[in-house]
Amino acid sequence: MTRVPPLPAALIEPMVQAALAEDLGLGGDITSSAVIPEGAKARVVMAAREAGVICGLDIAAAAFKIVDPALDVKRLKNDGDAVQEGDAVMEISGHARSILTAERVALNFAGRLSGIATLTAKMARACGNRKARICDTRKTTPGLRALEKYAVRCGGGMNHRFRLDDAILIKDNHIAAAGGVVPALKTAKAHAGHTVKIEIEVDTLEQLDEVLQEGADVIMLDNMSLEDMAAAVKRTDGRAKLEASGSVTLQRIPQIAETGVDMISSGALTHSAPNFDLGLDYTSAA
Repeated sequence: MTRVPPLPAALIEPMVQAALAEDLGLGGDITSSAVIPEGAKARVVMAAREAGVICGLDIAAAAFKIVDPALDVKRLKNDGDAVQEGDAVMEISGHARSILTAERVALNFAGRLSGIATLTAKMARACGNRKARICDTRKTTPGLRALEKYAVRCGGGMNHRFRLDDAILIKDNHIAAAGGVVPALKTAKAHAGHTVKIEIEVDTLEQLDEVLQEGADVIMLDNMSLEDMAAAVKRTDGRAKLEASGSVTLQRIPQIAETGVDMISSGALTHSAPNFDLGLDYTSAA
């Protein structure tokens, strides 16, 4: 898999700083201050407790470095790497107090993003050798969308819209308010700039026929049966990209991909991915 470019520090650091401020409160890490001698040093490793795809190491590293720029942080894996249970992914050495102060924030980010990357990789593999690609939605944790969508890319998935102004996506409520598929499309085309793509959701093959008559860049097949999806692929015949959405589970993905759709979108990638188990293990005094 092609290495995913890292997120810029200017994007990462404000999110990490906000998480650290939440954790530090008004008094800081009173446990580490009370228990650990001021000059004590330590070396620890961040290790995987299960197999999966690692992600969020730059964000974890930022947590340690923001707390204490003097900490030595070494990445032993890269985001997007497959890991096995017990694999060390990062080594941190320096002031023990600083390491423990940053520990939870670093693990929270890395565990969350690795969970998303791991689930995405499973779903992407389930497509087999079909052309369908797995993509995410905007069902993300508020404030963490850029990180969670980055994790999807690290797992081998594609990103759908990041924001409402990325593209025009006409859904069922838009269609109802506009008075139908054709009026919605006509109005959208009148307002769209020349670089803006238009996607529209359809629930039936009859709506699909209306869209094909009027024209759209992408058509979302919402909660269609496998039979209707396969029929939609034949009717469309390459005139638009087709995206399957709704009731997407790991078990159904091979069947959905078999219909010939171009994309399979799943909100579960970001709203239901289980946390990936990572731990910080003390190895020695630095």
